[in-house]
Amino acid sequence: VQLQASGGGLVQPGGSLRLSCVGSGASLEYYKRAWFRQAPGKEREGVSCIDSRDNSTYYSDFVEGRFTVSRDNAKNTVFLQMNSLKPEDTAIYYCAASRWCVVSAGTLRAHSDYWGQGTQVTVSS
Repeated sequence: VQLQASGGGLVQPGGSLRLSCVGSGASLEYYKRAWFRQAPGKEREGVSCIDSRDNSTYYSDFVEGRFTVSRDNAKNTVFLQMNSLKPEDTAIYYCAASRWCVVSAGTLRAHSDYWGQGTQVTVSS
């Protein structure tokens, strides 16, 4: 399985970005697709996850309804639409292929076998 994330960039507070993650590999259909992020000096944290079979979605609490995860199975692509961005959303965003996803104590957790290379999101005026 290979994953390629794109769509990051510089945006002003309150702005929007849409991240994409294109995947390839015969076993990819069996995985859930997750997004993580890592800000400078901080640990990586789960952002969102989508189930390939029933389109169930999962979000960490800090998303607060601002982000939407979706997927196009025909193109093996997952999207993360991010609206109302805040400076604290600044991070490198990674996509992953995950065996499972769960929200525990408001935090998305996932067991991920494959990772994309990351795309930088900077929210600044």
